Amino acid sequence: MRKLILPLILLSITSPAFAWGPIGHRVTGAIADRNLSGVARANVQLLLGDEDLAQAATWPDDMKSDPADFWQKQASPWHYVTVREGDAYTSADAPPEGDAMSALARFTATLRDPAASMDDKRLALRFVVHIIGDLHQPLHAGGGNDRGGNDMKVSWFGRSTNLHSVWDSAMIEQRSLSYSELADWLARAITPQQIIAWNVRDPGTWIRESIALRKTIYPTDTSLSWDYAYQHRVELDDRLKRGGIRIAAYLNWVFENPQDQNPSQAQTPRKPARHK
Repeated sequence: MRKLILPLILLSITSPAFAWGPIGHRVTGAIADRNLSGVARANVQLLLGDEDLAQAATWPDDMKSDPADFWQKQASPWHYVTVREGDAYTSADAPPEGDAMSALARFTATLRDPAASMDDKRLALRFVVHIIGDLHQPLHAGGGNDRGGNDMKVSWFGRSTNLHSVWDSAMIEQRSLSYSELADWLARAITPQQIIAWNVRDPGTWIRESIALRKTIYPTDTSLSWDYAYQHRVELDDRLKRGGIRIAAYLNWVFENPQDQNPSQAQTPRKPARHK
């Protein structure tokens, strides 16, 4: 399936359907690209050719305009998880199609399956990169009561939107940086100590971090502007940086240790249904 380039209006901050906006996802992909091992990089190039991880990171969102049932129904819930009680993920609140956690397990299995086709592995790689980025957006580990902040109506510098969109795109775009500029700024700020500390492949840990942050970002005043952006910029940058490092750590693990057990045992991996 060829990459679909969509009008920018579909990626605007008013859309409730996207995770990190295109800039945020490309930032995590670009940071990941800098931290791949030699083996992982070779496998990525084998599957993607000239397409780098920054490009691959937005592909599952780009394809949301494809009318096929695979994109409109089956794959739609694979961008988030719901944790209604406590801080630990369970599969109890996942819809029948699965969620980001179960999809990550399925696509990981596809990447490691020697019998899987190149097309299926290419699809799996793009989803793995995207899903890991999604799970670092705090509102993609929602509590099940407001659609991950989509129902939390706010204004952003006087423009009507919702809290989810503020975290997906608005706070990132407010800085007027290209994805490559922002990725370079953030990557240069990551220390060797942080790379070691953040080398965590367990998605349950990423989700717990996102839940902890999500509980602190709901504003009492819904008119958001400079104060809110300043208050949460360090946290947002931290999630982008960790997301990039974890994409690389996960892919390094997948390609260098193909027989290792999946770090999440929440659901037995299954191969995703074939897309058309």
